[in-house]
Amino acid sequence: MMAKPASDTLTLDTIVPFLADIFERRGGEEYLGEPVTMAEHMLQGAYLAEQQGEPEIIVVAALLHDIGHFTSEFGTFSMDDTHDKHHEEAGAEVLQRFFPDLVIDCVRFHVAAKRYICATDPSYFGQLSAASIHSLNLQGGPMSPEEIAVFEKNPNVGDIVRVRHLDDAGKIAGLATPGFAHYAPMVQRVVDGHCGAAV
Repeated sequence: MMAKPASDTLTLDTIVPFLADIFERRGGEEYLGEPVTMAEHMLQGAYLAEQQGEPEIIVVAALLHDIGHFTSEFGTFSMDDTHDKHHEEAGAEVLQRFFPDLVIDCVRFHVAAKRYICATDPSYFGQLSAASIHSLNLQGGPMSPEEIAVFEKNPNVGDIVRVRHLDDAGKIAGLATPGFAHYAPMVQRVVDGHCGAAV
């Protein structure tokens, strides 16, 4: 079993194997009271993005948006939680040296995107699962008008919201998807394109 290295010990050559190892070791864990595992959820997001013809960077963002559930020092979310565990920040911290701002923003702000859409689309709240509503309450509920104004200033806001919708869609019991190995070359291309030859 591969021990979790500190994010500052990861390299251009080890970040993708590190992520693959997380999917292998921890992907079978329950996903927030949903009818899919953590790996199934993230793989479904990537698969749906791919099926919709999204560019690789969006597919990769959808694949990795919840990686912080595995890397947060506070552990994964459960329906018994009374405090938010900020998995979005944990995930962004691990990825930020290797991925472009668009991927990092989709990871860091996918929780904020849920709060944003709840505040701007009256029909959205009714589509959320019980687990997603529970986590929403821990995460601050729908955004205030002031928070909306700040969120909309992010140049990647459209893509962040797209990944959020893929996040919401990736909860289909029994949906067959490719495994992480299918996406690993794509993830490496995004890393290489951002980092070049050296990190």
